[in-house]
Formats: sequence, structure tokens, C-alpha cells
Amino acid sequence: MKVYRTVFSFLVLILFTYQSGLAQQKEELSLGSEIPFADLKMTDVSGKELSLNDVKLENGLLVIFSCNTCPYVKAWESRYLKVADLASSQKIGLIALNPNEAMRSDKESLEEMIKISTSMKYTFPYAVDKNHVLADAFGATKTPNVYLFDKTNKLVFVGSIDDNSAKEAEVKHTFLMDALKEVGSGKAVSVKHSKALGCSIKRVK
Repeated sequence: MKVYRTVFSFLVLILFTYQSGLAQQKEELSLGSEIPFADLKMTDVSGKELSLNDVKLENGLLVIFSCNTCPYVKAWESRYLKVADLASSQKIGLIALNPNEAMRSDKESLEEMIKISTSMKYTFPYAVDKNHVLADAFGATKTPNVYLFDKTNKLVFVGSIDDNSAKEAEVKHTFLMDALKEVGSGKAVSVKHSKALGCSIKRVK
């Protein structure tokens, strides 16, 4: 009887954990949606308090949910600077946000973010998404996960940077770069969604 109770308790624990995980999952922001929490101030690695509206330029805004530790981020990270250069040339603002609140006292601290930003020579803001408020509002589940908004603040592209995180030389589809050029020139985005590949966002329970 004791064994049955132990097994039952274990199954209840698994079910509770599963349901809790589902409760934390947010529906992803749908295409055409406006920028959520656009005026929410966040701490940047520069020490400044910035909002998405502070970063947005006349042709739009690109938000990258990123972090310090994910291997997928590390694989794509060298391409961030190319993305930033293109975004700037298209008059589109860019900000990277770190939503990994469950690791904030360790590898995802602001101090570690500063080190990453400095070593990688980031040319764009890298800010703390405290308590993953924006990640929840966007429905982001991965790092990296990108969201591109046009000049009217409408979401026009969501997903991954390209189709090969491991080998840049073997990339066949440059989803984000293409979308940036189209938004910058006032055209409709031809490929509006690509599958986000990365590490799960480390949310607090």
C-alpha cells in the first residue's frame, strides 16, 4: 500500500509540474500585432534605462530575445553585428533583451551581460527583461527569438535569423536580413515566419 501511495504521489507531482509549465507558456504574438509594453523602461548594459520606443527608428524596430549562455546564441551571435549594421542602414532600431530571470544571479546577471556586450563589440542596446515581462508579452520561448516591427509598430516577421545556426557559410535562407531590407524599403515581408531554434527561456516559477 505504501508503494502505491508513493507512486501516486510521484504521478501527481509530475502532473503538477507539467501543468505549471503549461501555465507559464504564453501565446506567441500574432503577426500584425502592435509592440507590447513599448514604454516599459529596462536597464541596458550602458547603465541607461531604455524602452522599445526609445530604440525604435523611423522604419521600425527589431527585438532579439537573447542571453549569455545558450549554444544557439553563441552560434548566431557573430551575425548579430551584421544584422545590426543592416538594420541601422534601413533605419530600423535594434535591441537585444535577456529574459533569463531564473539565472539572473549567476550567468545571466547584468554584470555578465556587460562582459558579453563588450567582448562581442555590440553596437546595439542589450537590456535586462526583468521577470521576463516582455518575453511573456511576446510569447517568446527561445533564445534567440527575433521579432521585427514596421514603421506602423505592427509585427511583420517572427522567428530565427536564418536557417543554419552552426555554419554561416551554408546558410540558404537569410530570413531576417531579407525582412529587414523589405521593411526598410517599404515593401511587404515575403517570408513572415521562420521556426525559432534555441534554448528555452529560463523563467522564474
